[in-house]
Amino acid sequence: MSYETITLDQADGVALLTLNRPDKMNALSHGMVNELSDAIKRIARDDGIRAVLLTGNGRGFCAGADLAEGMMRNDGGTDLGKQVADGMERLHNRLVRALAKLEKPVVAAVNGAAAGGGMSLALTADIVIAARSAYFVLVFGPNLGIVPDMGASWLTPRLVGDARARGMALTGERILAEKAADWGMIWKAVDDEALLDEARTLAAKLAGGPTRGFGLIKRALLASGQNSLDAQLDLERDMQNIAARTHDFSEGVAAFVGKRPPAFKGH
Repeated sequence: MSYETITLDQADGVALLTLNRPDKMNALSHGMVNELSDAIKRIARDDGIRAVLLTGNGRGFCAGADLAEGMMRNDGGTDLGKQVADGMERLHNRLVRALAKLEKPVVAAVNGAAAGGGMSLALTADIVIAARSAYFVLVFGPNLGIVPDMGASWLTPRLVGDARARGMALTGERILAEKAADWGMIWKAVDDEALLDEARTLAAKLAGGPTRGFGLIKRALLASGQNSLDAQLDLERDMQNIAARTHDFSEGVAAFVGKRPPAFKGH
């Protein structure tokens, strides 16, 4: 399937998923959100894909929702609140859930501004690498008088703490990539010209890893925010029950004992 607002390429077990509306700073149109959701479904079904690299084309990663679209405007006679909420549930929330639950590692290479929903999208990835010139900003409240969405109100305080999350949400201050790394919001900041090489190298390494085990790790980490210690211990036990039955676990043990690199197959 061909896409109009994104590109999806695959090589050596890595799916390169690129937001491709550079003239709009890769703003999330309805079409783009639908295409991203479709691409995630395809990636989830394809056993040949063992890692994902998400990035943006042009000078920005993603400027957030495309406010020029009709869902964001009140043209009279409509309940705009319900219109926006319904659209979020049908489009944006579905995408975030699919990406968060994808049982394959996702690397985001943030090549420029990650604003509003664009910041949410980036932080939904498992590992975020950003160019030093990139920045993250919650524009929702200060610019629009709305609530951070696409998971931003859940992700941000868990990554940077409550005080910093409140400051970001209420002031809309831009957080440069190096500060984001210092705060623990992202994995690392790198020189602009090194971004894609670093991200590709990392994605390739993950694609050669124990994919099933990585998926179980993602499931356990996602559940940890709601679980008590007892519940998380039970979940870890259950996940280990699954992981210990995989080929890659047996291979990992054999490689460790044999003092050689493991040759994981992803199952």
